[in-house]
Amino acid sequence: MVEAFYPKVQQHPLLSPLFPANIDPVIEKQTLFLTQFFGGPTLYSDRHGHPMMRARHMPFPITRERADAWLSCMTEAMADIGMPDDLQAFLIERLRGSAYHFINTPEED
Repeated sequence: MVEAFYPKVQQHPLLSPLFPANIDPVIEKQTLFLTQFFGGPTLYSDRHGHPMMRARHMPFPITRERADAWLSCMTEAMADIGMPDDLQAFLIERLRGSAYHFINTPEED
């Protein structure tokens, strides 16, 4: 899912400026984080400490529009890998709360 997701992020005009050209370390961290976030082993915390995801995202201007774009890319990635609809809905609902929690910049008029 993560490997299907990041090419979409890299091509998205709102999201790509927030990410480095070498996306491989980001993919690795996201895989570790999502494994832990969805109830698997504490891979992320074991390597990087407490996730503190809101604090880690504060340096980046995250608007509601960017959060929506992130969720859209994730939804597309889930569909691309053939994830069942009910599982997609469950995962997106869990991720929606986090995506909106990271918003730290108002929309520009």
